[in-house]
Amino acid sequence: VQLQASGGGEVQTGGSLRLSCAASSGTFGTYVMGWFRQPPGKEREFVAAIRWSGGIIMYADSVKGRFTISRDNAKDTVYLQMNSLRPEDTALYYCAGARRNWNAGRYANEYDVWGQGTLVTVSS
Repeated sequence: VQLQASGGGEVQTGGSLRLSCAASSGTFGTYVMGWFRQPPGKEREFVAAIRWSGGIIMYADSVKGRFTISRDNAKDTVYLQMNSLRPEDTALYYCAGARRNWNAGRYANEYDVWGQGTLVTVSS
């Protein structure tokens, strides 16, 4: 399976972007899907995750209330709606899938397939 992330771009503070991550094949509906980001000069960090049914969703404290993760299993796609963007949200955003760890959550090593990253730049 391959993951293709898209939707990044440059916005001003307070703006919105919607990231998408499409899976090329596989039983997407059973995967835990997550979003991570890597700010310039920093390590990769957890942003949000959603279990296969959408019933369990997790967010990093830094994005809670501003970002929303969702998935459309019929389209093999997971989304990250980002509102009220701040300069500190500037990062390369990665989607990730956990194909066998159905309890995957906040840790990158719980995911076994990764997209290529899409750049989000928030200007002040």
